Amino acid sequence: MIVRPNLTWWKAITAWRGSTLQATWGRQSWTLAVAIAVTVGHESYGLFHINLTTIPFSLIGLALSIFLGFRNNTAYDRFWEGRKLWGAVVNTSRNLTRQTLTLIGPKAAGDAPGDALPAKGAHLTDAQREFQAQQVRRIAAYVHLLRLHLRDEHNHQELSHLIDPAEVTAMESEHNRPIAALQILGDDFRRAWDAGWVHDLHLPVFEQSLAKFADLQGGCERIKATPIPFSYTVLIHRIVGVYCVGLPFGLVDTIGVLTPVVVGLVSYAFYGLDAVGDQIEEPFGHDDNDLPLSTLTRMIEVDVRRRIGDEPLPPLLKPVNKLLQ
Repeated sequence: MIVRPNLTWWKAITAWRGSTLQATWGRQSWTLAVAIAVTVGHESYGLFHINLTTIPFSLIGLALSIFLGFRNNTAYDRFWEGRKLWGAVVNTSRNLTRQTLTLIGPKAAGDAPGDALPAKGAHLTDAQREFQAQQVRRIAAYVHLLRLHLRDEHNHQELSHLIDPAEVTAMESEHNRPIAALQILGDDFRRAWDAGWVHDLHLPVFEQSLAKFADLQGGCERIKATPIPFSYTVLIHRIVGVYCVGLPFGLVDTIGVLTPVVVGLVSYAFYGLDAVGDQIEEPFGHDDNDLPLSTLTRMIEVDVRRRIGDEPLPPLLKPVNKLLQ
């Protein structure tokens, strides 16, 4: 994701990386070449006297603007929903970490609900502290697995510092590895309850957090697996292309040598709007305008592992050339 705080107007209009011009310069150059050829043929050789008015292009341009606006709004809704889902992943990770460190302890499952809890950290056994640390690291591993799952990546060995390498290897056979990680978390919380480390009233709290993770993952998978209908996207691409290439034929009789200038400006606007929808409709990838999932997951890992005093912690990812990944 491009991050450029305090961006001046001049720097904004001259920016290259992250702009739609990166994606559209080829088709725009080709359209401009057609406009120049039509203008030269008209002015120098008397060609292309079609007597076509600008009215059809005005009507089509108006309808096309509405279609492009609708598609871009739909694409941005997908992008923003993805960001809200990942914001909730951040919060749920922190909440589940806090619950793990405060609700797991020496209070037996059979104690009365009104009994006072011991002071924080009091009387925790080494096994209970190790269990807390293990679960917190599993939470960090889950968010990394979710990122890899949404990006169709399989470099699960990067999780070996968080969970046992044998467990990482065992996960290779799983189709949905984040869900498998949630199952392991749930099984471990159940074993803690069986051992009397979790109060009867607190076990549902853990289950709610795990269910929240599953709901958020399902929302992300819905965005990833259900793109904007292909027929609609193809139709927009075709109409934009035909409109921009045909535009010089309708303008050359009216504005003459200025035709390439006008066609260049109009095609930049329409090709750019078309490209914006393509760039943001799938927010979980590695494109410059996609969500910075690597940055978010690293931040979650650092936040939750700091609660258990893990050292050393990986550095937070900072913008490289103003780009977050």
